[in-house]
Amino acid sequence: MFDFLDSDWFIITLEVIFLIIIIYDVKKYIETKKREYITNIVLTLGFAIWTLYPMYISYFGWEDSQKSEMLSTCTDSNNSTLCTCVDDAIFKEYTYDEYKVVDKNSSDYIEFIKDTKEDCLDNSWF
Repeated sequence: MFDFLDSDWFIITLEVIFLIIIIYDVKKYIETKKREYITNIVLTLGFAIWTLYPMYISYFGWEDSQKSEMLSTCTDSNNSTLCTCVDDAIFKEYTYDEYKVVDKNSSDYIEFIKDTKEDCLDNSWF
């Protein structure tokens, strides 16, 4: 139901909204010198870090050598586009250490791969 929360566009939209709110509060603080705007800025920055931190950890949890190692094992399949899409979903979902520990035969991981493949093969706009 809430699949849009994991999309990159949702995260980018959140970043833009946080940036607009912070710019507005900085402008108001410069005009009025009221301390309440500093509080708003600090709270907005805190909330932005709290909401965006997991997304950045998932993107930066993999080094380039680790990604290329995983991508090289995936290029053996017939559909490289599907393979790349599944790899991107894995990079977002797991850090490298989590991925090495996860049981590839567990029902949760198999369900994740199945759902990811369905999403990758879906040609709809949403």
